Amino acid sequence: MNYLIISPYYPENFQQFTIELAQKEGITVLGIGQEPYEQLGSDLQQALTEYFRVENLEDIDEVKRALAFLFYKHGPIDRIESHNEYWLEQDAILREQFHVFGAKPRDLKKTKFKSEMKKYFQKAGAPVVLGIVVRSVKDSQRAVKKIGFPMIAKPDNGVGAAATYKLSNQEDLERFLAEWDQSTTYFFEEFVNSNQLCTYDGLIDHQGNIVFETSFNYVYTPLTLITEQKDNAYYVVKEIDPKLQAYGRAIIQAFAMKERFFHIEFFRTADDYIALEYNNRPAGGFTVDVYNFAHSIDLYRDYAQVVAGEPVAERIFETRYCLATTRRNQTQYHYSHEEICEKFAQQLKAVKLMPEAFAALQGDVLYMLTADSEEEVQQMVAEIGRPVF
Repeated sequence: MNYLIISPYYPENFQQFTIELAQKEGITVLGIGQEPYEQLGSDLQQALTEYFRVENLEDIDEVKRALAFLFYKHGPIDRIESHNEYWLEQDAILREQFHVFGAKPRDLKKTKFKSEMKKYFQKAGAPVVLGIVVRSVKDSQRAVKKIGFPMIAKPDNGVGAAATYKLSNQEDLERFLAEWDQSTTYFFEEFVNSNQLCTYDGLIDHQGNIVFETSFNYVYTPLTLITEQKDNAYYVVKEIDPKLQAYGRAIIQAFAMKERFFHIEFFRTADDYIALEYNNRPAGGFTVDVYNFAHSIDLYRDYAQVVAGEPVAERIFETRYCLATTRRNQTQYHYSHEEICEKFAQQLKAVKLMPEAFAALQGDVLYMLTADSEEEVQQMVAEIGRPVF
């Protein structure tokens, strides 16, 4: 099997996917990226049978020529993957042109557009709120009549809370319309009066079976992170609520993806869940590492086993809570970094510098800690994020 990794160097923690795949007998790992070969480091260099450097990874024609060369030299390509939201569409285009297994552009429609996701959530029987595609001012007026205020306006094809607006009244709508150039299609949805956002995440094998599942709670919603510049914080829970699990499993069946990670977001209400967004990839940043610490597993290795057609390693350790929380360089905190490391020495698993692309939204320094209870998690969030007053 020839497995092609797009952007094997970045993000840094995803390098482990390449390294684990290379250790599987019968898998040849190839790479296309724009970093110089010397920058990759010895571990990545040893894992890649060949690396083709392009000047611009966003130039699809240049990438296609690189792939054609690797095809000519090594034979047919069996997999193309980046695991990165930024490259998902390009991955799909390359798969289609070179007849490679996996999601093609036509398959991404249901995972790219929020209006399409909602159809599959409904097919799965998961609760959703009313939503309308808005391409014009007339559409926005129709949304007001059908949905009413408050509403959330977000790009129909967008990631996270980028370019998202809360429209509480006619004045908010008029302000949005004044800023909107109508080149971006929006999706207006009924506002969910909940600040409890959670996920159903996992890994699917080649047959579409879920081989790993987990859930985490956000301390703050992505919209709150943007509007209030809070420190990002989320934590893996020890047990998945059976109702959430049932919705998640039904959604996976409805979307019918194979050999992929998934990351599905829900609002939690008083007695139910509302499906919000399906992501055809692992959660961003260092979340795969957070999963690993919570479950005492190695998902990079598990993914390589899935690709190789091998059974995933048995889960032998009890799940713990695992918190990921960030701090911002411009904020003065009550405890210094050194004091945090000393205070939580027994729980602290890793400290990471956030990539620049994520720092503005999520924070600059990430702490990963395990805990035995949700109360302990909340204490960590409060102490690590405690500002100087």
